[in-house]
Amino acid sequence: MGGRGEVMRRALPYIIMITLQFGDAGKSILSKASLGSGMSQYVLVVYSHAFAALSMAPLAFILERKVQTKMTKRVFLWIFALGILGPVMDQIFYYAGLKHTSATISSTMSSITPAMTFVVAVLTGMEKVDLKKVIYQAKVGGTLVTVAGAMLMALYKGPPVELVWGKHAHSLGSNSPAVTESSSNNWFMGSGFHILPTLASASLSLLREETLKQYSARLSLMTWIYFVGTLEATVVTFVLEHKPAVWTIGFDINFLAAAYAGIVTSSVAYYVEGRVIEKRGAVFASAFNPLRMIIVAIMGASFLNEKIYLGGVLGAILIVIGLYSVLWGNSKQE
Repeated sequence: MGGRGEVMRRALPYIIMITLQFGDAGKSILSKASLGSGMSQYVLVVYSHAFAALSMAPLAFILERKVQTKMTKRVFLWIFALGILGPVMDQIFYYAGLKHTSATISSTMSSITPAMTFVVAVLTGMEKVDLKKVIYQAKVGGTLVTVAGAMLMALYKGPPVELVWGKHAHSLGSNSPAVTESSSNNWFMGSGFHILPTLASASLSLLREETLKQYSARLSLMTWIYFVGTLEATVVTFVLEHKPAVWTIGFDINFLAAAYAGIVTSSVAYYVEGRVIEKRGAVFASAFNPLRMIIVAIMGASFLNEKIYLGGVLGAILIVIGLYSVLWGNSKQE
């Protein structure tokens, strides 16, 4: 019995991370279907982060009610900046890219975040590079390969790759051709949009860790970021969307996409992944990102009639190679 318990204890982090990849893939599929049915990406950001704040707040209260934290003016200004980096820049550009490309491309592009984090850390002086050391050679080389993969996906679409599971696809949500990426005339622009959220996410990650040094309640901090970010995204939406009808939402794919993104991937998944990172480290968690790419590719072809193109496959291969090179450097550095 003890042997089984030990095996389960060792296997649990792997099971959790694999489950989280399926959960995150669900966000990509539902969000793509929602945007394809006409949902505004700005409104989707507002509603999803409102759900995130509402679901994270009780979790933070229960688990961190005894944690002594003090909200200072400096911490609040950092939270204001984190709200802009997260709900506003990261998610608005992510959904803009998703709208003009595909769920598969979006998932693949998000995998370059560890490389972008390294770039931002170097540019801000938070990390020094010594190319005489193998770990930095791996991180710099991996970053260059990752960026090359992203550029290949953006610049070269290529012929479609026939997938067995895509032959009997069933469309999710609206039957509008906008649900599939093949109707988009802005593939390059959409791919470019995906670079911006990775930079915003990398900056958010680094600034959040600095903020936690003064405001140690991690879940409470994320609740504040989601709340302030929702207000900031609301202002952006009022500026860019002038039709009151865009705010209308029923119990349909749009509601499901917003609730799922806010509750499952932004709230519950953030907490669960955080616990895994505490035990096994950030490198362990990031190593599962390529699995999400595969899951999204299968689900996108099955439920959204998405096509996978040769440029995307070749770019994804380069991104995976570069990602693991960066992660190897990070693991040795840790």
